[in-house]
Amino acid sequence: MNWFATIDGYCERIDASFWSEPLNAVTNVVFLMAAIWVLRREELNNKARALAFLLAMIGIASFLFHSVATAWAGALDVLLILLFTLLYIFVATEDFLGLPRRSALVVTLGYFPFSVVVEWLTLPLSFLGSTRIYIPILVLITLYSLILYKKFPYLSRGLAMGALLLTISMLARSVDLPLCETIPTGTHFLWHVINAIMLAWMIEVYRRHIISRSGNF
Repeated sequence: MNWFATIDGYCERIDASFWSEPLNAVTNVVFLMAAIWVLRREELNNKARALAFLLAMIGIASFLFHSVATAWAGALDVLLILLFTLLYIFVATEDFLGLPRRSALVVTLGYFPFSVVVEWLTLPLSFLGSTRIYIPILVLITLYSLILYKKFPYLSRGLAMGALLLTISMLARSVDLPLCETIPTGTHFLWHVINAIMLAWMIEVYRRHIISRSGNF
């Protein structure tokens, strides 16, 4: 694989130049803003800080991908999203479900076979394009929301809101190319904006839960 090969996969990009995707590139600042907002919140534990750090790194990696538009930048973007996902699964399993750390780690690693199964089951949804890879995350958030509904209804509602925001951002991502002739700038930049808000909200949901369990919220 040529890691320096140029990737043209978005409506806004018209050539291989650095600023060929100005909206897609610049809107990644929202990830940094979201991360700063999270870090300014009170009573963050180390897990929440780590999630905020990954949130900021996602913005930087995504900026690189939508500017240099190379395979290595795209891989870095995907890797950081995966790391955020895995860490959130771990903290949600340990601190939402109350499982021991070792069990939480097993559940986290189980994301890999789980995502393979979900992607296989959603093969007919080819109209979603590459956005289909985020369906396993959407399914997991929804499952955790349902599991926690009786024990922690406020937490369940927070996760449901996260699932809704992810659904909207996935829609914006999936219609980028189909609506290209109608919307020349594309809609991928909306994925950045809404997804950054969604990830920050998911950290906030976690923060509020930890505070509530300590009796300070």
